[in-house]
Amino acid sequence: MGNQKQGLFKRFTTFCVTIMQKYLPDPYIFCAMLTFIVFIGSMVLTKQSPLQIIGHWSGGFWSLLAFSMQMALVLVTGHTMASSVIFTKLLAKMASKLKTPRQAIVVVTLVSTIACILNWGFGLVIGAIFAKEIARKLKGVDYRLLIASAYTGFLVWHGGLSGSIPLQVASDNVDALSKQTAGAVFANIPTSQTIFSPMNLFILGSLIILLPIINRAMYPSDDQVVVVDPKLLDDTIEVVQKPKSEMTPAERIENSKVISIILGVMGWVYILQYFITKGFNLNLNLVNFIFLFTGIILHGTPRRFLNAFLEATKGASGILLQFPFYAGIMGIMTGTNSEGVSLAILMSNFFVNISTPKTFPIFTFWSAGIVNFFVPSGGGQWAVQAPIVMPAGLKIGVSTAKSAMAIAWGDAWTNMIQPFWALPALGIAGLGAKDIMGYCLIVLICSGFVISAGFLLF
Repeated sequence: MGNQKQGLFKRFTTFCVTIMQKYLPDPYIFCAMLTFIVFIGSMVLTKQSPLQIIGHWSGGFWSLLAFSMQMALVLVTGHTMASSVIFTKLLAKMASKLKTPRQAIVVVTLVSTIACILNWGFGLVIGAIFAKEIARKLKGVDYRLLIASAYTGFLVWHGGLSGSIPLQVASDNVDALSKQTAGAVFANIPTSQTIFSPMNLFILGSLIILLPIINRAMYPSDDQVVVVDPKLLDDTIEVVQKPKSEMTPAERIENSKVISIILGVMGWVYILQYFITKGFNLNLNLVNFIFLFTGIILHGTPRRFLNAFLEATKGASGILLQFPFYAGIMGIMTGTNSEGVSLAILMSNFFVNISTPKTFPIFTFWSAGIVNFFVPSGGGQWAVQAPIVMPAGLKIGVSTAKSAMAIAWGDAWTNMIQPFWALPALGIAGLGAKDIMGYCLIVLICSGFVISAGFLLF
């Protein structure tokens, strides 16, 4: 019976992988199709003219520029740091201890998941870099599932220490919270009721156990394993070092360690000062700061660092191209008609109107998962749903903390099949979204039951 179940599960996994490989287009095309869907949906459901919707689209198009730059730097600075000799040797040593492909899948899933609980930006990059190093060292490991396993750890980010919504509601700025939630939050909600609540700890604990098991169970049979040539993963930067006597004054400066040491010390003085004064509350800017100045130190000379940085930028094209289009989609989703109604409001209200006190958190979680396809940003999702969900939950007797976490988990859940957040990992790995999304779809389905159960049980 166990073998039969395992066989059915693997057949379903193979089916999902095959479907995604055949029919999932490049993330840019996926983004364009989402744009058309929300354009038509907004026209039909909110009765706005095409010109009005184009106005919302163009108005939102450049609204994520700062965030796009942050995400591009997450990829580039993380990749640059990881390509240094010291870091490469450390990862290689860790990877060399793994003996079997299935063991590698379990370990990379755990590393990525735990790292994403600590900080999502750190986990997103470290998981992909570690997976890539494992592929270099371990023969016969399925590269697609390895990278997918590294990405599935990102599922837990919004229930972790860097979750933007639980940190937002824990803010001391009560006036801002009241405006964001249409008056539903009258005081800051401590993290003991959100991140460290029994419900959230149950969900996190369950996923830490479940994700490695699911990913290992999806490992393909020997005849279906797709390996990658380790030579294709070799992004070592070779620098031809001239003798100092042959260098020009400019070349001596470029190859001097003094500049890198001074810059690195300056950067790490600030980082240590931040930790001392503000604790280990990492944000995206600080993660990039750590990656950048650690990379400067580890590469030794400015020339080596610049060469590594140039190599790392090759994977950032997807972020730079697609993030403005997603910002445009957010503009359409949140653009209101003359009666103050938007597509996002209609979507959220539908689930609110069919909810009871028992089902409200689950329906909120599901609706947030749907909205996340079109507004794939924790802050954007909060801006769209908080004014609707938070007062409605309060009215029918659901705690504001639970309502907030339902939005947060919905936002994280469908990231598994939303290429938006996979772009940094895919850029590091050198894969396309269709290579990993079949596996991620299985994780989406299984984790959906676990998260829903968490909201029902507590």
